[in-house]
Amino acid sequence: MAVNYAVYSESKIGVEPYLPGKDVYVYVSEENMVVVCVDCYKGKDKPTYEESESIEPVILNPRQEPRDSMVWKLRETMMLMQRRLELCHFDLSIYGVLLTEARITNADDLEDVWEANNIRVFEGFRDLRHRRARVNVDYGLRGRIFFSASLDSELDAELEESEMPTAPKPIPEDKEDRFDRLLDDFINGTLEPPSREDSILAELEDTLEDDEDSADDEDDDLSENSEDEDSSVDDVSIPDGEIEQNTAVSVKVEVLRPIANPREELDKLVGCDDIKRRMDELVALTNYNKLLAQQFPDSKQHEISLHSVFFGRPGTGKTTVCKIFGSLLRQVGALSKGHVVVCDRGTFIGTLWGDEERSVRQVVEMAKGGVLMIDEAYLLNGKNENDPGKLVLQLLMSILSDEAQRDMAVVLCGYKEPMQRLLELNPGLESRFPNKFEFQDFSVDELMEITRCRVQDYEYQFTTDAWEKYCRTLSQAYQVRNPQTWGNARFVANLLERIYIQHAARCVRQQPTDKSGLRLLTSEDIVPIEVPRQRPRIGF
Repeated sequence: MAVNYAVYSESKIGVEPYLPGKDVYVYVSEENMVVVCVDCYKGKDKPTYEESESIEPVILNPRQEPRDSMVWKLRETMMLMQRRLELCHFDLSIYGVLLTEARITNADDLEDVWEANNIRVFEGFRDLRHRRARVNVDYGLRGRIFFSASLDSELDAELEESEMPTAPKPIPEDKEDRFDRLLDDFINGTLEPPSREDSILAELEDTLEDDEDSADDEDDDLSENSEDEDSSVDDVSIPDGEIEQNTAVSVKVEVLRPIANPREELDKLVGCDDIKRRMDELVALTNYNKLLAQQFPDSKQHEISLHSVFFGRPGTGKTTVCKIFGSLLRQVGALSKGHVVVCDRGTFIGTLWGDEERSVRQVVEMAKGGVLMIDEAYLLNGKNENDPGKLVLQLLMSILSDEAQRDMAVVLCGYKEPMQRLLELNPGLESRFPNKFEFQDFSVDELMEITRCRVQDYEYQFTTDAWEKYCRTLSQAYQVRNPQTWGNARFVANLLERIYIQHAARCVRQQPTDKSGLRLLTSEDIVPIEVPRQRPRIGF
């Protein structure tokens, strides 16, 4: 999972309440979550002890000081994360891996107990504190949503003691066996050693790893030509992308600069014909209103609300269109700046009382003159009556009712069904967001066109065999896709990323004599990636 581009992963220093101060790595695909806890000790002397057979919170061994059980802490963390996911109606299998420098003398006797709780323990490691695992913090991946939900302590208010699971959910036998085999091979050193090509890949990935940031958004895959730095507007003062939830916590906020040629970029989008037409209508009405004001300054003008709702799955173009939207509105004079401030639930929800109000007011101030985009806005409407996300929505509606806030457009984004439920449960919210845009999934032909556009950006060319193999790979992935989690253009971006790295590794290994070969993609470079599939239903 750590090297799969379709798997979201992130590291945490401590996970409350059971694993404070521990290095924790979480790897999340569409179906599985693996929680890796790294248990280090200072000094040369590492503890040696026996673990409890029944996984108790405190280990009581004769002639030894009582000590906390790391296995118990990991299991409790897994159960808490599992329950949070269930509250959000996410169905994932959760595994736990404990890597510890301590020696557990009865580890062999407890393997069955640990296995029953979906945990694998590897003890007696050395110098773990000097090691780091690679993570893939790609905000365009669906796994990010699962990760955020699993660590959202705000959901704990809905957890009753009677509802807490007594053990992690059982995992299907075939998945468990496969996981066990891979993990055993890795730990025991019998996993096939990396080839020269793989070592080159690792070097390339290390080089690229530091250059990745959240600006590589899930929806930046749709235009025929990627936007160069020169295409952005430089004469607009854009705020820094950071707010302070309280004196101890600061949150980074992504701010997208306006672009100089929004109409041209809108035309370049693959598909999205209805979106383009609707966007043209809204801009035309704004222009018409401006013309009326110039010609008939005393006449009543049309009241135009710029606040909108974008329905659509990941990778369908919501963020790209939002950026174009802000720039178009700036071009016609409806907005003074046209930048886009990208937020989600995590931007607003803090750790102290009053954090939400401070966050909302800072974000609104940051978005003045531009667009405030709230991704997965339905997550603000939690089931619990005391969910702080509800306060965010109330504050937002109060701010939008203020005529002084006309120089701003708010765009709510997310999956269609939960977004519709959000609007139905909040009539005041729906009345303030009259513009609704639905982003359809891309067809195979449109995904092929997106591929051609992206490849042209880097001046690559497919050989005939390579293009045919790529088309087969993409078509097969499309046929077995899970429509609810399919990544659309983001899947194409991930697939091409893998192909680019495979191509680079091959070129380093083979050293083409003709420089044109450095930009020629062959069938050897076409490597499939994991496709999140729809699970078969059991029963009638």
